Amino acid sequence: MWETELLARYLNGEPLAIVVEHSRHVADLALEIANSMSLPPEECLFIKEAALLHDIGVCQVHAAGLGLHGKHPYIMHGVLGRAILESEGYPLHALVCERHTGVGLTCEDIVRQDLPLPHREMCPLSLPEQIICFADLFYSKKPGRLAERKSVAQVRKKLRPFGDEKVAVFDAWLEKFGWSDRD
Repeated sequence: MWETELLARYLNGEPLAIVVEHSRHVADLALEIANSMSLPPEECLFIKEAALLHDIGVCQVHAAGLGLHGKHPYIMHGVLGRAILESEGYPLHALVCERHTGVGLTCEDIVRQDLPLPHREMCPLSLPEQIICFADLFYSKKPGRLAERKSVAQVRKKLRPFGDEKVAVFDAWLEKFGWSDRD
């Protein structure tokens, strides 16, 4: 798979294994949603590719628990991933990287939380971006827990400290993707 080869150009060892496994779980769930919505094959292919690459930017962050020793804070992995994928010639995949944090980051979120990010909107806009962002909420990159799918209640609990509006976005996606009857 070309996506794994691309990831391997930026990551190796345990960090590569973690990102590959995490991304496969995200891709599987994203494709499950895409198929349930009867999305066209070319859109499903993009969703699979972008889901597999959405965390490429972690190669430049510091997260000792994941074996990552880059110079940037973890919150930057989306914008770093965007830069990597744009340089590799994948501009639409790059947008997924930048827009997949939580349910997306608004410029107001970035300023209010004083995040080390460019002051711009980083919320998923397209349906594939939203599906991948949604699927990513259900899986962590914690070693030993990569295959554990969080419940809807667990995802809501994790989003709640960031504001009721973040939970509302998630709830709207539950409805949109036909998950409102789960958990």
